[in-house]
Amino acid sequence: MATRARKADAKSGLADRFQAVRALSRDIAAPLSDADATVQPMPDASPAKWHLAHTTWFFETFVLRDHLPGYAPHDTRWPFLFNSYYEGEGARHARARRGMISRPSLQEVYAYRDHVDAALAEALPALPGAALKLVELGLNHEQQHQELMLMDLKATFFENPLFPALWDAPPASPAELPGAPGWMAGATGLVEIGHDGAGFAFDCEGPRHQALLRPHALADRLVTNADWLGFIDDGGYARPELWLSDGWAWVQENAVEAPLYWLSGEDGWRRFGLDGLRPVAPAEPVCHISYYEADAFAHWAGARLPTEAEWEAAASDLDPGGGNQLDGAGPVRPRPGGASLFGDVWQWTQSAFLPYPGFAPAGGTVGEYNGKFMCGQFVLRGASCATPRGHSRAGYRNFYYPHQRWQYAGLRLAKDV
Repeated sequence: MATRARKADAKSGLADRFQAVRALSRDIAAPLSDADATVQPMPDASPAKWHLAHTTWFFETFVLRDHLPGYAPHDTRWPFLFNSYYEGEGARHARARRGMISRPSLQEVYAYRDHVDAALAEALPALPGAALKLVELGLNHEQQHQELMLMDLKATFFENPLFPALWDAPPASPAELPGAPGWMAGATGLVEIGHDGAGFAFDCEGPRHQALLRPHALADRLVTNADWLGFIDDGGYARPELWLSDGWAWVQENAVEAPLYWLSGEDGWRRFGLDGLRPVAPAEPVCHISYYEADAFAHWAGARLPTEAEWEAAASDLDPGGGNQLDGAGPVRPRPGGASLFGDVWQWTQSAFLPYPGFAPAGGTVGEYNGKFMCGQFVLRGASCATPRGHSRAGYRNFYYPHQRWQYAGLRLAKDV
């Protein structure tokens, strides 16, 4: 009886989480018109409408279709539109042309969400354990897409010459500039990193294994906009000796001279955000930089980027829900302080996104989730101001290509001791 009660409580808790996660996506999209939700600003980004539908397709396909006998799909044409990259699910609409999906409308996508939400809520009490694990995966998947929606909406509104604000917000209060960063001694010798089997983790976070760390230290704060202005003023973007060869070619080809969303004018630097165009706040952590920029800055500062093992060893005993993370829909931005290892901005590491020793992808089509992307990308650690609180953990491995910078990414310096 006690075991049955625990299972019932677990399903009830999962049902509550399902409702909360699904509601947050709707809240993020609430200010959008159909036109706002359809625009695709670049091939790497997706329309908000597509995010809302794709996360719904995930639950419909991998939970309801595969584990609820007799379930009838909401619309048999839509899997072609809203599959992302799952080859096992067949043909799909080209990623770079998602902005051409003017139909279904935003309201029709909301109706799709309502249909799937109702079906899953009704089915959940009787779903087997394998299906419940997929619900858990789907919730974490949707939380990733909530951050992506905020990233992509920022990219979308930046393309509008009016630089409109999606949400109004008061100007940031002036904050005292931090002094030079202090240094926190890191663990040395053999440490264990990776998922230990307790609680949820994506397959790429395991298995747990040993890593050898040499003496090193991590900065006790994130790099700030003021720090970055010093890099710019010292000609950082024009000094090839600071840059990796690929990074220097990228700077030259794209005429990069500042972080993404920074604009230079007579009154100095301004930055665009979901709260519109505002002056760059010197005390805030720098945001929207590429791996190439982070690496060049570290060289300029006489330091380096941390490895992911160094970062995880430092974060393993800390609260991953701390710091400035997403607590609800609104104009997210990094905040002055930046001392927490979690929150404000994702932190670039020097570690390539590669499989851990003994890694095996999850079985079935959902096994395409991470493993097939383990080539040419770098790991970021922590969480950002756009990461739903409760989604991250010490072992979480975010990953992007080195030139990408529309994500909420910054850096924390490291050095050898």
